[in-house]
Amino acid sequence: MGSHASLTVATPDRMGRLGRELAALLRPGDLVLLSGELGAGKTTLTRGLGEGLQVRGAVTSPTFVIARVHPSLVGGPALVHVDAYRLGGDLDEMEDLDLDVSLPESVVVVEWGEGKVERLAEDRLEVRIERAIGAEAAGDDLDPRRVALTGIGTRWDGVDLAALT
Repeated sequence: MGSHASLTVATPDRMGRLGRELAALLRPGDLVLLSGELGAGKTTLTRGLGEGLQVRGAVTSPTFVIARVHPSLVGGPALVHVDAYRLGGDLDEMEDLDLDVSLPESVVVVEWGEGKVERLAEDRLEVRIERAIGAEAAGDDLDPRRVALTGIGTRWDGVDLAALT
């Protein structure tokens, strides 16, 4: 069930554009689980999502606050950007974060959430970002990424992730 796509993203600018394109597919209540090594481009992708959703505030890594809320400027869903890296064990309830928004009315993006947030929602979009070539082989100007998108659950049935190019 769900849908899947894999693509190569050549530049940070392109990663941001992928985020903007992905934002067009998202709706309130969606959970997006981002994974990838440090510096892979998770925050760059989330910044693009924020631009696409037209939310307020600069999207930066929420490492020290664990979660940051970006309200919509256009009456759409807020973007809740969560960094689960410092959260021990699993995140039983997103409400533990004491966010001042309703999660079912928001788009929630979680970095470093593997093994911690899967139980929160039967439907989720998993985005894995990996370097396409070994870091030692990458030149300064060429460090492409492989991005695998997997929509899990009935929410993502029939959603054409492969249309993201």
